[in-house]
Amino acid sequence: MKVFIETYGCTFNQGDSEIMAGTLLEEGMEISDSIEDADVVIVNTCYVKLPTESKIINRIKTIQMDFPDKKLIVGGCMVEVDPKKLENAGPTCSWIGPHQLNKIGEVVKATMNGEISRVSGFSKDSKVCVPKKRQDPLIHIIPICEGCLGQCTYCCTRFARGSLYSYPIADIVEEAKSAIEDGCVEIQLTAQDTSAFGKDSGEKLSDLIKEVANLKGDFKVRVGMMHPKNIDNDLGDLIDAFKLPNVYHFIHLPIQSGSNKVLKEMKRNHTVEDYKKIVKRFREEIPDLTLATDIIVGYPTETEEDFMDTARLIEEIKFNLIHLSKYQHREGATSSNLPNIPFEDMKRRSKYLSDIKFKIIEDENKELLGKDLDVVVVEEGSKGGFIAKTNSYVPVVVHDVELGEFIKVHIDQTTSTYLRGTKI
Repeated sequence: MKVFIETYGCTFNQGDSEIMAGTLLEEGMEISDSIEDADVVIVNTCYVKLPTESKIINRIKTIQMDFPDKKLIVGGCMVEVDPKKLENAGPTCSWIGPHQLNKIGEVVKATMNGEISRVSGFSKDSKVCVPKKRQDPLIHIIPICEGCLGQCTYCCTRFARGSLYSYPIADIVEEAKSAIEDGCVEIQLTAQDTSAFGKDSGEKLSDLIKEVANLKGDFKVRVGMMHPKNIDNDLGDLIDAFKLPNVYHFIHLPIQSGSNKVLKEMKRNHTVEDYKKIVKRFREEIPDLTLATDIIVGYPTETEEDFMDTARLIEEIKFNLIHLSKYQHREGATSSNLPNIPFEDMKRRSKYLSDIKFKIIEDENKELLGKDLDVVVVEEGSKGGFIAKTNSYVPVVVHDVELGEFIKVHIDQTTSTYLRGTKI
């Protein structure tokens, strides 16, 4: 039996697909590289934004229409967040929720036998030290916890992932050690909010990073998104952990708005001043830090002054990477009860921030022109060559190298999104 898995969304979701693939392989099934060659198709859904929702629903309908002979299973966040729309889009589809991945074999077998098998709901099953098939042989994804501690008013993902449940450090370290011995050069510690790790178990993210980073071997650790409100009591130790040679100098720290009023209305539970304090400490001690953030444009209560506060914050902090999203209502989210701001205002504000964003990032990258940087080659480029990552996790397009190499490159060209370099 051949199964094709199509994945949408974040690194956490990619990790879920790797678990499903590994579990199916253990049960004697084959993972197909193409939908045409498969008996069963699994669509692992993301549901964080409205455009993604529309894309997912269209994809589910298209697969049923174009491949009527294929059995279809829908997984991911849509299963828990919006079962009504899923029922409408795929009334004969089987489902599997993100907490039930260890039952994927049962769902696939039942579906192949003509049944509509639907397994959802929350569980405390671990996603560490379980079978996994990597999408990239050199990059190993480890989910360190499930769920979050947040109550963000605009978010529907928390309804899919549930409350926080952290996995033991010992198990995570054991899996990382095995992956490094297997030749992986990048370990990605991922979660809905990595900074929430251990708040339920008494362990600490900083201790986890240190234990993984101090394993033997040539590799780098990338730490996933951290919510600012969960960092304060671990800030000093976290900075020490990020200073370790095997850890990328990269943090993903969403601010969402530069207005304290809007942050309060979003129930983010941190202020702009809290955020600046964290960034200041990190940048003082790790000068080459890459700082990524997320910003929501046009939250329903965002006034023009609130928006300008965000614009001023971007220009002040000079983020190295910014994910901009136009606000849109999401299923079950509290803010969906509020009236949207006029679309033209949202469009104008988004364009204004995009212009600032690209100018800042372009200028930041230009400072790297002509420099010699240490990199690790992690994947093949989509348009030829290879993608390497600097110690600050900046992508560099290089040629005449081998996957997994730790090398030094000379930066010949910069853009607003990546660098080009030559192996020295």
